[in-house]
Order: sequence, then C-alpha cells, then structure tokens
Amino acid sequence: MTSAHPPTDLGATRALARQRHDVILAEVRRRGAARVSDLAQLLGVSDMTVRRDLEVLDEAGLLAKVHGGATLPEEHSTDEPGFEAKLQRNTREKHAIAIAAAALVRPGSAIGITAGTTTWQFASHIIDIAGLTVVTNSIQVAEVLHHSQRADRTVVLTGGVRTPSDALVGPVAAGALRSLHLDMVFMGVHGMSSRAGFTTPNLMEAETNRAFVTATEHLVVLADHSKWGITGLSSMATLDDAAVLVTDRGLADSARAELGERVGRLVLADPAFAEDTDTADTSTHDRRRA
Repeated sequence: MTSAHPPTDLGATRALARQRHDVILAEVRRRGAARVSDLAQLLGVSDMTVRRDLEVLDEAGLLAKVHGGATLPEEHSTDEPGFEAKLQRNTREKHAIAIAAAALVRPGSAIGITAGTTTWQFASHIIDIAGLTVVTNSIQVAEVLHHSQRADRTVVLTGGVRTPSDALVGPVAAGALRSLHLDMVFMGVHGMSSRAGFTTPNLMEAETNRAFVTATEHLVVLADHSKWGITGLSSMATLDDAAVLVTDRGLADSARAELGERVGRLVLADPAFAEDTDTADTSTHDRRRA
C-alpha cells in the first residue's frame, strides 16, 4: 500500500528554505525593511511561511523581525556575530568562493588559513590536495582538516584567546606566526572598503591576521559581495595588499571596477554554477595584465 502523500525530501525542503532566506535578506538589505505581505507576494508563498522564515533569520541575527515585517539589524563597527550566525549568510556565494579559491592551492605547499565561515568552506575543498602544511587560527578549520585523516598533511593550530567566531587570537597566536614563511595565506574578512581596506570588528583578531599577512607575499582574500562597503573597527590589510580577491558575481559593477584597479587579481565565482556542479565557474580581472 502506497501513501497518497510521498515523503518529503528533507534536503530539497532545506534548499528551498535557504533560497527563500537569500531572497528575503537581499530584499531587506536593498530596501532597509520589508513587509510580510510584500515578501509573500515576491516569493509566491503564504504569509505564515514568510513569518517562519523571518523568525529563523531573526534568531540567527541576520535581520530584526518587527510587527508586520523585518528591518536590518543595527550594526556597528564593533559588532561580531558568532560562527553559527555567520554560517547562515550568503551560503551559495561562500560555497562558490571556496571552490574557486581551492583551485589556487598547489600540492606540497605551506598555506595559512584564517578564521571565518568562508575559509571553513574552503578547508573542506582542499582535503584531497596532497602534501599540504596548513597553519590556522581557526578551530573549525582545524577540525575539518583533522577529520580528513591524511597522513601527508600537517596541521598547525595556533594558540590564543577564542573569539565568538571561533578564532584563536591575541599575542600568543600572533607570536606563533611571526617566524613563519607561508606560500599563500587565505584570509576571511568582516568587511572591505576603499578607505579602510579589509577589516574586522575584533582588535586582537586584526593583530593576528596582520601577522598572517606579514608571513606571506601572496595574500588571497575570500569575501562575498555583501562584505563590500562594510567597515569593521580595525584594518588588517589594504586592498592593494591582496594578490587575489575571490568574491562572487553579486558584486556591484562600481565595486568591480574599483577592486579591479586595486587588487592584483579579482576572481568572480558563479554561485549558480557551483551549486549545480560543485566546480568553479569564474571570471577574472588581472590588474598586472591589464
């Protein structure tokens, strides 16, 4: 006997919810606020579904649920969301960026990976690359690499004080990095702007990340398009310091033009292509060849 209602594909349901969340966040960021009725019409779902989505996004700290709709959460240069809250933001873009960045890693190299949800995604895409030495101040990144159990990989986890985003920071972490020479450093950021460069809201994390930057001549920044125009309390590097910036195709044309003139190489990953194939489809502007 078969059921008149086949079982729900949980994975498909979650994927649809993530798609709705991305649309809701984009609309709230674009307008500053949005009404439940407008979002329901935009998404083609019921008001109740939108209210449930808003509750999830509000609990994650991604927006502020108010009567009849939602607004942007109040954000300051010292605000530091936790790892789980940041994990909910721009998931498709981060996935695409991680794949594109992993294509830059060569077997046998020594790389640094800073803390962040995009770099955490990146770590899962380098587990099959042979002979890597990885230095990281991210507990989450270290766990991903540890669980892959490769005998030919060395993972060095710095010490330090733990932040809300699961980074180990401060003098101990920075001191561990100062004597190292890394082929590449892959750095996640809180924000990026023409004036402040790449920033974080945490002063000790900025100090630690500056030590990562000093340890390499090839800095690769991983930042989705929503980071443009955001300024944290402390700068870690200028735009010109980035040998490569890997972002996504949601980046505005004006930002593409400015970043294309400042960073060594601008890589734009396509979230739709990465979601369908788990491989990178990118476009690149190389300032050195322009």
